[in-house]
Amino acid sequence: MLDEPTNDLDIETLELLEELLQDYSGTLFLVSHDRAFLDDVVTQTIAPQGDGRWREYAGGYQEWADHQVERRRQETQAAPVAGKRAATPGADAGAASRQKASPVARLSWKEARELAELPDRIAALEAEQRAISEQLADPLFYRSQGPEVQRLADRLNEIDDQLLALLERWEALEA
Repeated sequence: MLDEPTNDLDIETLELLEELLQDYSGTLFLVSHDRAFLDDVVTQTIAPQGDGRWREYAGGYQEWADHQVERRRQETQAAPVAGKRAATPGADAGAASRQKASPVARLSWKEARELAELPDRIAALEAEQRAISEQLADPLFYRSQGPEVQRLADRLNEIDDQLLALLERWEALEA
């Protein structure tokens, strides 16, 4: 089991670790915040689903994130359909009155639009994150673009903060 193995590694050591892990034939549990590292070395991801449940996904972080985005899109698209079914003639009148009595907060038009746009905003940030990570993984970049390295590292931290905020907002809107 490896817990945050990429902390404090230089690029060459990180690349060596990735190479060794890719060649390793056994089973390894790996915990890391380094998404690019996870995408490069893992073949399965185990992620929390809430309520103490965990689920296994094939692939690395990006496959898990893509699955989450798709799942949320489907949930967002299914929510209006479920509401239309309840409003159709012949629907149970008792169920409709119970729905009205419950204090469920409805999304405003602006919030619904924000919720619909969140997957695309998250995907764009993750694409930018991958591109920056690839640049920072290149040892030649450090030699030729010294001052740019810090700017990109700062931007990478900003993206992490923005992604966290967007995911929290998404969760709040869906609740």
